[in-house]
Amino acid sequence: MGIVANRTRNDEMMNRRRFATVLGASAAGALVAGKGAFAQGQSSLERVKASGVLRIGGIADGAPYYQKGVTDGKWRGFYIDICQKLADDLGLKLDITETTWGNSVLELQANKLDVFFGLNPTPERQKVIDFSGPVFKNAFSLVTKKGVEGKTWKDFDKAELSIAVDAGSSHDAAVTRHLPDANVVRLKTQSDATAAVMTGRADAQCLVLILALALVSKNPSIGTLVIPDPVDSTTSNAGYRREDDTSWQDFVNAWIEEHRENGFVKDAIIKNMGLVGVTEKDFPPGFSI
Repeated sequence: MGIVANRTRNDEMMNRRRFATVLGASAAGALVAGKGAFAQGQSSLERVKASGVLRIGGIADGAPYYQKGVTDGKWRGFYIDICQKLADDLGLKLDITETTWGNSVLELQANKLDVFFGLNPTPERQKVIDFSGPVFKNAFSLVTKKGVEGKTWKDFDKAELSIAVDAGSSHDAAVTRHLPDANVVRLKTQSDATAAVMTGRADAQCLVLILALALVSKNPSIGTLVIPDPVDSTTSNAGYRREDDTSWQDFVNAWIEEHRENGFVKDAIIKNMGLVGVTEKDFPPGFSI
């Protein structure tokens, strides 16, 4: 325990020194240029350092990504743990504003948040905000009703099979790519697609792995979870306000990559899947991020 604790303290000290160095370089660059952050107002990096606060958004009913306790008001979820670690490493207080997936982009643009974790970098979103690299990769999977079997996308690409998706989602796009001959049932919400499988109106539902694991845990009788070959994944990323000074983005991007590599992100995900009744043994063999 002593070795682990010392390593954690050393990592925090290194990150704080790196943070101070980046801030100094950003400020010096702005002074030399005579424009940019100081002429136009604080950059995100300067604001975070000056305030001592890291502002993030949280989705109250977004478990396992985010969850706000109904009785105690406490925030939980793997992105809460990840953001708390980022704040701790930088010596900052974490401030969580309740938001929605849709409003998070607007709040980044309005400079109400310093970063928001959990966004997929769709072409439309990339027009207005910037993104980190992947925080983790989320494989597309199929939750199939009993009696429907297969191991590859080709196994499910049959006209007699109905695949339910929430219309316009990444699930819809994945099925369109991989199952051109299947009967795709496009419904308004994920819950509608799940209901279609449960009532026999569809043979399977396409979901990313994190959501599929939660669904099967909640409704074991619904069927079987399959990750078809070849594995296809979407990504969950951090979003930032677009600005000329990218020092804040650059720092957080490097921090994310470091904590992907050292296993912290994966551990946080597995731990918080317990919020939706999923344990480590429920993950498929070879699970990776």
